[in-house]
Amino acid sequence: TNQWFLPAVRGDIPPGCAAHGFVCDGTRILVFGGMVEYGRYSNDLYELQASRWLWKKVKPQAPSNGSPPCPRLGHSFSLYGNKCYLFGGLANESEDSNNNVPRYLNDFYELELQHGSGVVGWSIPVTKGILPSPRESHTAIVYCKKDVGSPKMYIFGGMCGCRLNDLWELDIETMTWSRPETKGTVPLPRSLHTANVIGNKMYVFGGWVPQSAGGEISAPDGEWKCTGSFSYLNLDTTEWIGLISDCQEDKSNLLPGPRAGHCAVAVGTRLYIWSGRDGYRKAWNNQVCCKDLWYLDTERPLAPSQVQLIRATTNSFQLKWDEVPTVEGYLLQLHADSPVPPVAGIPGAGVPETSVLSSQGGCSLHQSPQSLPSVPFPEMKVDHPSQTNNLIPNNVQVSLSSNSKVEGKEKVAAPENKVTQETVKNHADATGFKESNAPSLLPVCTSGAQTSANVGELHDLDKQTVNPDASVSSTVSSTQTMVTQQAVKTESSSTNGAVVKDETSLTTFNSKSEAPETAYVMPSARVNTGQTNDSHSSRAPQRPPAPVKARDRRWYDVGIFKNNSAVVSQFYLLPEETLNINSKMEGADVPDYRLLKKQDLFPGTVYRFRVAAINGCGVGPFSKISEFKTCIPGFPGAPSTVKITKSVDCIHLSWEPPASPSGNILEYSAYLAIRSTQLQENPSQLVFMRIYCGLKTSCIVTAAQLSNAHVDYTSRPAIVFRISAKNERGYGPATQVRWLQDMKTSGSK
Repeated sequence: TNQWFLPAVRGDIPPGCAAHGFVCDGTRILVFGGMVEYGRYSNDLYELQASRWLWKKVKPQAPSNGSPPCPRLGHSFSLYGNKCYLFGGLANESEDSNNNVPRYLNDFYELELQHGSGVVGWSIPVTKGILPSPRESHTAIVYCKKDVGSPKMYIFGGMCGCRLNDLWELDIETMTWSRPETKGTVPLPRSLHTANVIGNKMYVFGGWVPQSAGGEISAPDGEWKCTGSFSYLNLDTTEWIGLISDCQEDKSNLLPGPRAGHCAVAVGTRLYIWSGRDGYRKAWNNQVCCKDLWYLDTERPLAPSQVQLIRATTNSFQLKWDEVPTVEGYLLQLHADSPVPPVAGIPGAGVPETSVLSSQGGCSLHQSPQSLPSVPFPEMKVDHPSQTNNLIPNNVQVSLSSNSKVEGKEKVAAPENKVTQETVKNHADATGFKESNAPSLLPVCTSGAQTSANVGELHDLDKQTVNPDASVSSTVSSTQTMVTQQAVKTESSSTNGAVVKDETSLTTFNSKSEAPETAYVMPSARVNTGQTNDSHSSRAPQRPPAPVKARDRRWYDVGIFKNNSAVVSQFYLLPEETLNINSKMEGADVPDYRLLKKQDLFPGTVYRFRVAAINGCGVGPFSKISEFKTCIPGFPGAPSTVKITKSVDCIHLSWEPPASPSGNILEYSAYLAIRSTQLQENPSQLVFMRIYCGLKTSCIVTAAQLSNAHVDYTSRPAIVFRISAKNERGYGPATQVRWLQDMKTSGSK
């Protein structure tokens, strides 16, 4: 939302302080030292539990080989594993706070933390090598090369009567100090700057630097200024790379202004910079306090998870994928099983004015939309991850097995050759297969690269009731409601297709009737939001002309979406020249959708989907491909509102009838994924056994049945159920539920 809020904290609230040490360990924050008032420094340690906004003053044990850290400011305080590392700072030699006698420090302490909350105590490690010189207002970061080597702490710059630009390295395993040799242009001496690690790079921004061009000032009274220069150190090659020079002009205010004493934090591959002050050292009255927020995208976003199906109708899909942190939006594409001809006579696609979808890599720096209108997606706000959005929805579109009828617990392996869709077919179903008397199990083909599994997740709780609210809003996201561990209550009688999640990751879904809904497309920066997919057409769409050659089958854009969900009823047809370009170059610039025609989805048609995330550096790689099929009219929808109640020796499984039965429901079938030799040979192909068939909307799953259950580890350990309804025409799509298991429970299954 890009909105600040002031939490209502309680407990041992610390006094206001400046130039303190600050680390974040999960949901707790540790604050050490700082200046409480002019000349009076602190060596108190406070812990904030951010999940409860509870402050606590903690008292670590003193080191066995010396005194605890003295009161100080401007020190570094770095976290690695379960230990914090304190180095340097500025102390006051005078006992009179009004008579400040500065003393620069280079002492080094280690603080051991307790898991979750609390601390053990301070220690003074025995180090080797030459200790860095005393300093304050420096930076310290910890970096460990992935899968190789030991963690190392790097100290850069600071103040000791004069500004510094030396680099020091501490091998944390051997506790050995050294000065690594660097390549490239070393940044100017500086203090009150920031340093953050993203990947294998240490990004250094801002601070106080010498005013003279030579930067060779060492006198305490030398002239200094704030800088907006920006560099990074490749920690693997120890090479400095300059990104923004100190003398670089920025008349258009497209870069963060000079500042010192600001803060910076890395979230994923994005670096946020907030506040600080600008002004000359001796001109205190002319200093300006900055109140702007900027971010830097350092690389393209990672590929999202596979597209997941929440529900399908005859002419639409409701889709979702896992959220990618710090992205501007998502490009969703489909590939039609029936080839769609290119459109002739449409002008060539326009290239977006902004570089957000550029096929070129590199960093991209933007000011937050709170204060700068020229963000790559002006209609988008920076997407901050939140509990309510960090959901993994899941509801599978399943047809029950062709040439198969499951009787009791009999099972016969019948794997399909096609492994691009998670489907199970039975009886005369929505795909038109006839019922067979041959007993069989229900194979589910879910190849790693292409799967249509959409799974509701239920934690192993004593009682679980899941009634998701699926009101679909005009912002492309289905309603996502925080719930308690014991019950989830519906807020709307027409809620369908949504996902519900509480703190224990209890989630599920239900199906939705085939009523018209809006498909939401977020176009690129040049596209008017009015030019989006309109609503699902109530008319039967016309079939395309005769199929074109296989070489003309292409990926088509569904649109650009701000959130990680979409209702898809149409896609954009590309002109021939654009098709030829895109076929040669994945990740090409997104066209201007205003110039393109739209094609409706067809009933009973297979569509493949992939999605890519977008940030300031461009479009990232596409996800693995998922494949789903639109429904054929006349078959029942999937059962909804799945509930699980756990007893001592069994569980009670219940559901509600489909919102769109399309006639009379003749029976329901419930299935359980079971262990089998076939599953051992092909772990991606689940094998199901029918555990219930009847008119009731509930059934008992016995302990004996559960003992034979397969625990699926594709994400979190879970037992998988499926429930489907049958009308006069046959079985419709099934609801799939993943019942989350504790590791101990799953290990005993």
